[in-house]
Amino acid sequence: METEAPLTPGFPQRATSIPSPALALFGSAIFIGSALVFLIEPMVGKMLLPLFGGTPAVWAVTLVFFQTFLLAGYAFAHFSIRVLGIRRQAFLQLALLLVPLALMPIAVPHGMHPSNAHPTIWLLGVLFLTAGLPFLVASTASPVLQRWFSASGDAASRDPYFLYAASNAGSLLGLLAYPVLIEPTLTLTQQSQVWTVAYVVFAVLTALCTLRLLATPAGPVTSAPRVQVVSLPWRRRLRWIGMAALPSSLMLGTTSYITTDIGSFPLLWVLPLAAYLVSFVLAFAQRQLLSPKIVSRALVVTTTLVVASLLHLALLPMWALVAVHTLNLFLVALLVHRRLAMERPPTEHLTEYYLLLAVGGVCGGCFNALVAPVIFRTILEYPIAIVVALALRPGARGPRADARFFRKTADLVVPLAIAAGVIVTLIALNVAGWLTPLSYGATLAAALLTVVLRARRPVSFAAGVAVLLLIPVLIGQNALHTERTFFGVLKVESRDHTHRFVHGTTLHGIENFAPGWRNEPLSYYSRQGPIGQVFHQLGNRIHYVGAIGLGAGTIAAYGRPGNRFTFYEVDPAVARIASNPRYFTFLHDSRADIRIVIGDGRLRIADAPPRAYDLIVLDAFSSDAVPVHLLTREAVELYLSKLRRNGLLAFHISSNYLDLKPVIAGVARSLGCATLVQEHRPSARQTELGADRSIWVLVSHDGSSLATLRSDRRWKPFDESADTTVWTDQFSNILSAAKWLE
Repeated sequence: METEAPLTPGFPQRATSIPSPALALFGSAIFIGSALVFLIEPMVGKMLLPLFGGTPAVWAVTLVFFQTFLLAGYAFAHFSIRVLGIRRQAFLQLALLLVPLALMPIAVPHGMHPSNAHPTIWLLGVLFLTAGLPFLVASTASPVLQRWFSASGDAASRDPYFLYAASNAGSLLGLLAYPVLIEPTLTLTQQSQVWTVAYVVFAVLTALCTLRLLATPAGPVTSAPRVQVVSLPWRRRLRWIGMAALPSSLMLGTTSYITTDIGSFPLLWVLPLAAYLVSFVLAFAQRQLLSPKIVSRALVVTTTLVVASLLHLALLPMWALVAVHTLNLFLVALLVHRRLAMERPPTEHLTEYYLLLAVGGVCGGCFNALVAPVIFRTILEYPIAIVVALALRPGARGPRADARFFRKTADLVVPLAIAAGVIVTLIALNVAGWLTPLSYGATLAAALLTVVLRARRPVSFAAGVAVLLLIPVLIGQNALHTERTFFGVLKVESRDHTHRFVHGTTLHGIENFAPGWRNEPLSYYSRQGPIGQVFHQLGNRIHYVGAIGLGAGTIAAYGRPGNRFTFYEVDPAVARIASNPRYFTFLHDSRADIRIVIGDGRLRIADAPPRAYDLIVLDAFSSDAVPVHLLTREAVELYLSKLRRNGLLAFHISSNYLDLKPVIAGVARSLGCATLVQEHRPSARQTELGADRSIWVLVSHDGSSLATLRSDRRWKPFDESADTTVWTDQFSNILSAAKWLE
């Protein structure tokens, strides 16, 4: 009869507070190996980000790849020790350590162009070729060395699980060191070289651990009674996998949410991942600082703020919004990981335990990065993970006095009643003509407050949050088209005779289909705005236009017979939408010759002949964020080489969170170029006609190209005394432009 493996009920205290030489050696090797694992992730992610237009999906797929290879490393640790035994496996481990040295330093091969048809598959292939093997070997450090240490005969070797906290501490240090110390001071080439040196140190420490292991006499090393090796039931294995999948999914969802509008760069990659790792460190620590009850109550507060932000009810500054979503992730992960720590098995199952946790992490990551974009048209995986986490809060299960039938029924009936009340109220307000943004928000806020009152009933609270997050989906704007691609969620909405093109949460184009308004440029591209002034005052000398970023194709409305407009667009779906006259007619009705080139704008415009354009418009956005790699010194040098004599660069840099004027001015100044800037604030009448606030910067080889516009008071030269920053391909410190941190 199969016997279930017992759980290890607590973390025993070690007999001495001074670590032994063996513990110091093994702990150091585990620490450095784990730091290497989490240094390589943002480093390789930054190498690949420019190839895909700076989309946040690059980090999501990169993280899933590394989670999968972490699983492969844990699987190697488990099965190699199981088949070979600890001592013979040590020799195989040493041989494996030497193989990645032939592939270092890590670098993305030059001249590689991503596949537009299958970007995810292409990205996974490049990750495999560049970083797969080095990461795989480094990822084996924690389970293998912990298992070796358990056989070392050290006084602390009976329960080596506390070393998992050391492993995650190394991971956390490596992760935080990247955006704070490494990225701002080292080029990508230097970063790769430093990683190679650290890997050599890790290999030497592992070799010393091998010698320490082989020096231990074979056979039992302590007089402590040994637990009989028994199998783990599959129900427990599946529970561990499911529990490990939840924080992993929530981590990717949190990262996607906070990077969609601000920008995809290592600092914002690191924050959610760091919170995830800290939860591991605290959960597997010997002393618990926070009780589950305190964590559960704090989770109610953070979840309320998160839901308010998702429903656009909370007017939090961006730094607070990032903090709330990250803290919510941390609390969920801490609850789940603490329960996993309490259920850890005896050391005979150590490697299998870590293998199952890795399987869960991969499942959660794959759901967000690979499955959700296929089965969901909008971002639903993040709210789903939040709701599931709330349902698993302490108190959700177990015999309770109030767990009678009608109470359980009320857990589901009350949230449904709240949802019905909200929908009926909104319909009544709409019929009465009183439905305004204020009344809509007040209705949802009242419903959210009612749901919070059910927080003592975890299932009911989770169900209430679920229905509230579904209401905007059910009664949202009239969407003519919704599509989710590798690069984000695209929507074409119909409202008051207008079609609006929305990417993520940001408007990227609008056209009025009322009589007499078709093909009229609106929004950031209105005739009264900065780009309209450029075409009006300099139109006679603008014949060949290159535009990086297509959107709805609005600037094609300025085309004249004999002009050629070439649009560079990274997302083929955007090109299909903009070219469909059912949605927008700017491209279809333009009097210019229109050409669309699919691919990253910077990479594809490099193929254009020198001096090909009179005007190059930089209008590429991922939701509200301008991809960093399009604004570096090297990028601007490339654009300038494609301009004709007296040509202009026009940068559209409107952003809610980043002040990019000093960046453009600093790059232009370093290249000896002239600049003009305009912050356009349309009048009330212009706003009624469809104009939006926008910021544009013009750059030219010399001041003569800007002479006509310089006489226009709306255009201002950049203040020469103001602080500027120069972004390059190797150094692009996003903090220099982040208004949300102020």
